[in-house]
Amino acid sequence: MSLSKPLPKPLSYVCVTCGSLGRVPAPTDAACRNPVGSHVRVGRDLVRGALATAEAIGAETLQVFTGNPRGWAASEGDPRVDEAFRTACAERQVRAFVHAPYLVNLGSPTATTYERSVATTAHTLRRAAAIGAEGVVVHTGSCVAHGSYDAALRQVREGLLPLLDDLGDDGPRLLLEPTAGQGRSLCAGVEDLPAYLGALDHHPRLGICLDTCHVFAAGSPLDEPGGTTSTLDRLAQTCAGVPLALVHANDSQDTRGSGKDRHERIGEGRIGAGAFAELLAHPGTDGVPLVCETPGSGEDGGCLATLKALRDD
Repeated sequence: MSLSKPLPKPLSYVCVTCGSLGRVPAPTDAACRNPVGSHVRVGRDLVRGALATAEAIGAETLQVFTGNPRGWAASEGDPRVDEAFRTACAERQVRAFVHAPYLVNLGSPTATTYERSVATTAHTLRRAAAIGAEGVVVHTGSCVAHGSYDAALRQVREGLLPLLDDLGDDGPRLLLEPTAGQGRSLCAGVEDLPAYLGALDHHPRLGICLDTCHVFAAGSPLDEPGGTTSTLDRLAQTCAGVPLALVHANDSQDTRGSGKDRHERIGEGRIGAGAFAELLAHPGTDGVPLVCETPGSGEDGGCLATLKALRDD
């Protein structure tokens, strides 16, 4: 499965505050280092819905679904709206990301699910390129109850390498999001990343999306002083050149190692605000956007003020 349509070139800029070359300029030094935003609903359309909501809640970055997050049907979008969104994001200095549908599981032993997962990932990459998004977040998946781990990783390789090769230097990155450890996860937590990345030859168009709730549920000690710092240190040591490109900033309703993916507002869960202060101060997060997927974050801003205060400190 290849990306049959040519990808539009990304919007580029020289950041007015730090002079770095990137896609979307940021208004302040702090926001340039770590733009803070939320997953938002598309609603009426990408501009009148998603981007309007992002502006209203003070988001400097946003994440969207470009289709039904719980279905296989592919939405082609409107080229005029796509271009308007690309242009408006550049003008408003908002960085954009796309999340692939939840049904995608490239490790599934069911042939139909696997084939649909490859096709859906390819389509989502095309949509991300069309709207000027920096990356597509995809869950690393599982081999389900009766699948083989080794066979599942071979499937991941066979399905994703051709898509990655077709992206070229100008396409969005494919951002791998390790899961919380539920089921027979192929990649849950930092320690599982080397094998998964190795199956994909540490491809240069790969990136990591680190979900703080997921990595905590998989056992990382984010609730301890220094635990987030040590987790990010391990991430840098084990990922062999594949960059941390996005953080899903979510507290957790459940205890460390629970294997449960239940998000909570920043500072109101079992992880605590201190972990996010460590994350924002770590050199490994320099230039990395933070997107909240917490209760209320996509409607009223939720935790954005908390993260911005921690960032400013």
